[in-house]
Amino acid sequence: MSDLDVQIPTAFDPFADANAEDSGAGAKDYVHIRVQQRNGRKSLTTVQGLKKEFSYNKILKDLKKEFCCNGTVVQDPELGQVIQLQGDQRKNVSTFLVQSRLAL
Repeated sequence: MSDLDVQIPTAFDPFADANAEDSGAGAKDYVHIRVQQRNGRKSLTTVQGLKKEFSYNKILKDLKKEFCCNGTVVQDPELGQVIQLQGDQRKNVSTFLVQSRLAL
């Protein structure tokens, strides 16, 4: 009785398939469009997650011209390149990206 043979079952990871590198599930890249409140009624719209193959400066130029607002491209160490636009442009940016097929 002192010599117990305990069989520990092997660990089963139910998420092993989802974490696999070649898995297509959950591998979508999302474009995040957010609004940040500044002072009072002032706000910023940020766009991140666009593919790196796109020219952020050209996209920014078209967005500024289309929506009559100012903006800039900011390099963030964690998030990469982020487009910032003046005002709450969330709906405008989302329809622009879908129509120009940049966010597919």
